[in-house]
Amino acid sequence: MALYEYVTQEQLAGFDKYKYSAVDSNPLSVYIMHPFWNFVVKFLPMWLAPNLITFTGFMFLVLNFLILAFYDFDFTASGAKHEHVPSWVWVAAGIFNFLAYTLDGVDGKQARRTNSSTPLGELFDHGLDSWACMLFVATVYSIFGRGESGVSVVTLYYILWMVLFSFILSHWEKYNTGILFLPWGYDMSQVTISLVYLVTAVVGVETWYQPVLLHFLYRDLFTFMIIACSFAVTLPMSLYNVLKAYRSDTLKHSSLYEAFLPFLSPVLLFILSTIWVVYSPSNILDLQPRIFYLMVGTAFANVTCKLIVCQMSNTRCQALSWLLLPMSVVVLLAVTKVVTNETLLLHLWTAAVMLAHIHYGVSVVHQLSKHFKIFAFSLKKPNSD
Repeated sequence: MALYEYVTQEQLAGFDKYKYSAVDSNPLSVYIMHPFWNFVVKFLPMWLAPNLITFTGFMFLVLNFLILAFYDFDFTASGAKHEHVPSWVWVAAGIFNFLAYTLDGVDGKQARRTNSSTPLGELFDHGLDSWACMLFVATVYSIFGRGESGVSVVTLYYILWMVLFSFILSHWEKYNTGILFLPWGYDMSQVTISLVYLVTAVVGVETWYQPVLLHFLYRDLFTFMIIACSFAVTLPMSLYNVLKAYRSDTLKHSSLYEAFLPFLSPVLLFILSTIWVVYSPSNILDLQPRIFYLMVGTAFANVTCKLIVCQMSNTRCQALSWLLLPMSVVVLLAVTKVVTNETLLLHLWTAAVMLAHIHYGVSVVHQLSKHFKIFAFSLKKPNSD
């Protein structure tokens, strides 16, 4: 009874007509990972629901985030004069990350194998992926930390937004073209991240303090790769795909306003969070970087999930997410010093954002499960009553 029907009747009707359409042209994915996933999926029991596979993979990422939060809450453990994260944690992080990546690759294959593909499965998968973006970035950050040889918390804040921007670009493409062009950077980053965790367990975090070339450090390589991937690969390919659809007259939205409407809420979220970072009286990002990243990543996931619902149901994207209104008030209270305990304010707002997003996710999954007459985490069929 506490759940709410966030999906409108128009959107439910759109989901009934939905057909999955995606393009994966990444050579790593096509020639290596897909054959590997085709091999792995054969070992999964036929009763195992695809959504359960998706959720299990996501929980491996949550587990990584929590373990690193325990050993390195403020991202200082990799510093020269701090107690480092135990080697076994990096081994576990590498294994869990690769397991999450593998499960994310086989869930759709299990759905086709068991003839249980539904729009809910895709929505559930991509919805969790939108939240996972923050988990990836925050967990990798512990390798470099925020010491003299590390990356500043402000720099990582903007790096996080580059990753979030790259993620939403794919769904903006699909909102306009009807086709999901899977980004090349995802597969390469997941394999690289898993290997880096395992290498760190062997060589130690001190190895990453050494220069790669002249005075160019590994942290600089880390930053450069993310920036280059976002602006030299992901963005040009997205613009090209949308332009290609425009030239072939297959764009779903003809006006510029409608085409770029999905960016409005994410941009406002970025502006609000950046105002808080820049004008924070107590330098909140320096005091509570992990909690701030968690707040931003969760709010972004909530905004993105609503876009994915509109994109899949072929309905108009809402201009503004309601979550941005109370966030505006929170940021105003913080930067004007009306609330003196800024850390407490951040913790309370983060908890509110997480509860709101979890409520949204559970409600949408329940509503679509009921609509399609299925169980979200079981292949059994509900009784007719």
